[in-house]
Amino acid sequence: CPVVPALKNSSIAMPPPADIVKVAIEWPGAFPKLMEIDQKKPLSSIIKEVCDGWSLANHDQFALQHADSSNFYITEKNRNEIKNGAILRLTTSPAQNAQQLHERIQSSSMDAKLEALKDLANYSRDVTFAQEFINLDGISLLTQMVESGTERYQKLQKIMKPCFGDMLSFTLTAFVELMDHGIVSWDTFSVAFIKKIASYVNKFASDISILQRSLAILESMVLNSHDLYQKVAQEITIGQLIPHLQGTDQEIQTYTIAVINALFLKAPDDKRQEMANILAQKQLRSIILTHVIRAQRAINNEMAHQLYVLQVLTFNLLEDRMMTEMDPQDQAQRDIIFELRRIAFDAESEPNNSSGSIEKRKSMYTRDYKKLGFINHVNPAMDFTQTPPGMLALDNMLYFAKHHQDAYIRIVLENSSREDKHECPFGRSSIELTKMLCDILKVGELPSETCNDFHPMFFTHDRSFEEFFCICIQLLNKTWKEMRATSEDFNKARKRVMQVVKEQIMRALTTKPSSLDQFKSKLQNLSYTEILKIRQSERMNQEDFQSRPILELKEKIQPEILELIKQQRLNRLVEGTCFRKLNSRRRQDKFWYCRLSPNHKVLHYGDLEESPQGEVPHDSLQDKLPVADIKAVVTGKDCPHMKEKGALKQNKEVLELAFSILYDSSGQLNFIAPDKHEYCVWTDGLNALLGKDMLSDLTRNDLDTLLSMEIKLRLLDLENIQIPDAPPPIPKEPSNYDFVYDCN
Repeated sequence: CPVVPALKNSSIAMPPPADIVKVAIEWPGAFPKLMEIDQKKPLSSIIKEVCDGWSLANHDQFALQHADSSNFYITEKNRNEIKNGAILRLTTSPAQNAQQLHERIQSSSMDAKLEALKDLANYSRDVTFAQEFINLDGISLLTQMVESGTERYQKLQKIMKPCFGDMLSFTLTAFVELMDHGIVSWDTFSVAFIKKIASYVNKFASDISILQRSLAILESMVLNSHDLYQKVAQEITIGQLIPHLQGTDQEIQTYTIAVINALFLKAPDDKRQEMANILAQKQLRSIILTHVIRAQRAINNEMAHQLYVLQVLTFNLLEDRMMTEMDPQDQAQRDIIFELRRIAFDAESEPNNSSGSIEKRKSMYTRDYKKLGFINHVNPAMDFTQTPPGMLALDNMLYFAKHHQDAYIRIVLENSSREDKHECPFGRSSIELTKMLCDILKVGELPSETCNDFHPMFFTHDRSFEEFFCICIQLLNKTWKEMRATSEDFNKARKRVMQVVKEQIMRALTTKPSSLDQFKSKLQNLSYTEILKIRQSERMNQEDFQSRPILELKEKIQPEILELIKQQRLNRLVEGTCFRKLNSRRRQDKFWYCRLSPNHKVLHYGDLEESPQGEVPHDSLQDKLPVADIKAVVTGKDCPHMKEKGALKQNKEVLELAFSILYDSSGQLNFIAPDKHEYCVWTDGLNALLGKDMLSDLTRNDLDTLLSMEIKLRLLDLENIQIPDAPPPIPKEPSNYDFVYDCN
């Protein structure tokens, strides 16, 4: 076999070094240049090389920026984000651009000023530009323009109202974007500026863009500065905000509720209840129910989040009573217990003041308190010294007795007259139930930054928590009887009954009933018998047959099922997901989209102006990350964006939804999933791409469900036949073969 000599002139195509990025660079009036950027070189050297190619002097006055809709400048910090095939633009440096805009927005020409403010609003989204503009004291210039703007252009407003509105809108937009970077402290603003912004909330109610930005600024002021909270609270009233909720623009309604929530959240403890009373007087709940929840349109995620925050803050008003122990010596508190006894046993005759009546009265009270189901029959006040639920339990019991008197008397008398030891002690049950309801509704916990789990039914009544209790205490009494629990061993019975009652409540809440009556109706369909059926059905669906043949079958099927799950995860990654970029002001959230290429080799991602409807095409996503470059996938506290300083890392729910892709030496792509399901889908899919096991809860559940279904399908012909653990014995040979039929 002849030896083929090596070809001297042949070459093998080698992949480009990891530090080399191929890009196109644009310059106005010239043909774009194709160029290889060496990421090891200083950025200034690269800019000089580009400038020299177009014979441009003073290269230090130029910079590179992305040629997409973001127009973000490229710096030494973010240059690693440049991908192969990216289109860049040579432009003036951030410092020069900031200086030019600083001068242009002070132009005497209205048209030039308007155009400059429009450009400023656009450029201010870039932190590099923002830093340069702020260094020129740009924030102060904008605040001065806002403070003096109305007077300066008072005459022009009449003849150039649209122009003035646009000018003010761009000014406020630029201000919001600049402040959003967290470079300047909110504490630096004057009362005059706050007054002006507050006045816009009333003055420009018809101008959506000005009103929206004014509300956003007020929300940020309140959330970021205690001093500004006090000043804003003096300038803006609930009465001024309410009309914006009665409009039809959901975005304005969202911003309005956000301001109310911010004022509520930052109010001192002694002022919070006072504010709640004002909200009740202004019928905020009723207005939200009518104009937001029951409006003829879908509630978006941002509005759902604000309604959830308002719900949490409202229930947190109960924390004080929940953590207050009863003082057994306080006569006013003891009178509440006397009132409970009076309402329940009013029909019984009172003893006379004759000799021995005091002893009889004490004896009667002790008997009645026992009937009411208290632990301490002599001094039931001692039952309310444990926190939680503290005095909140007694408040609930009194509300039930006064507002649902017939049901209260029926429950007390029904259980106090039973002789079969199956009575449900009303007092002890109410205390345990109140504690459980506080746990379900997370009373006392701060609202999550990502949750939008609000319940419409809590907006249908001014005393929704008390009504919630009244429905649930009747459910508890009914379930107690259905389970035939006994009060002799209350602790053991309580544990069993409370588990069922909690399951009934949680299952009913999951359906998001629109009213308390609907919630009550849902509970009626979730009797103890029905819960047992549901549990039995779920057990059957997740049944794990333990016989050896079934275990062998499971072992054989499992790889096929795992491959099916893997393909489903990868298909979901190909469809892609819209992720939110959380920042300090949640109202100004940005979105970005990420999806896997159909050949599973590249992740495409890019920023979006708003949440998309359906899939986003690959070609509209500017950035790419080859799957081969991915080094690792980390989750939770190990994520780089969860290690940074900020409130997000303190939020447990955000931590549970965070994951990051690590690539190259220091590259990272940070995610916060919209929900737990998407988190599991993406972490599973990324691990599958890297050849690692899928370890999420969702995979375990899917595997159990699909395995169970597959096994049941394969065993369908064996229904009602007991499967032996060992194969049956081979029978003895027959004594003759007369039964054999010879076909030949």
